[in-house]
Amino acid sequence: MDSDLKKKILRMIPYGIYVLTARASGGDITAATVNWVTQVSFDPPLVALGVKPDSGAYVALKESGGFALNFLGKGQQGLAFKFFKPAEVSGGEISGEAFHNGANGAPVLESAAACVECAVVEIVEKGDHHTVIAEVRAVHGGAQIDGRSDAFGLHMNELGENVFYGG
Repeated sequence: MDSDLKKKILRMIPYGIYVLTARASGGDITAATVNWVTQVSFDPPLVALGVKPDSGAYVALKESGGFALNFLGKGQQGLAFKFFKPAEVSGGEISGEAFHNGANGAPVLESAAACVECAVVEIVEKGDHHTVIAEVRAVHGGAQIDGRSDAFGLHMNELGENVFYGG
């Protein structure tokens, strides 16, 4: 298989940008920008996402059984870039962003356009990213979304010409 062509074609899949937050069983907070996310069921409401198994976010969501998926909106590129590196927790902020604890204990970013709190249902441990299947248990924000919700979110192609993932 031509690896460059494979990469080019697989990058045609549209990727939204999210910040996954979780609280490990010992109380440590983690946060990471993720983009391999999709809804996979209406009833119950399930999402699936790819998470690197050697990341702090993966360890925390696996230990705690839950996480928050903070949706980023148009113009929030800076927020996405903040969480490309390990999160720093100080006071009531994660990497300088205010948060409150969701019902499942995971941090909900105040600046996110919207957020879903999720309970892990299953983890498929295959490949260099494991697939986390989770049930949406609570939702936050979204009041400012006007028109099509799928047009409101921040997408990978809006992070710049040199930012790619996938393939």
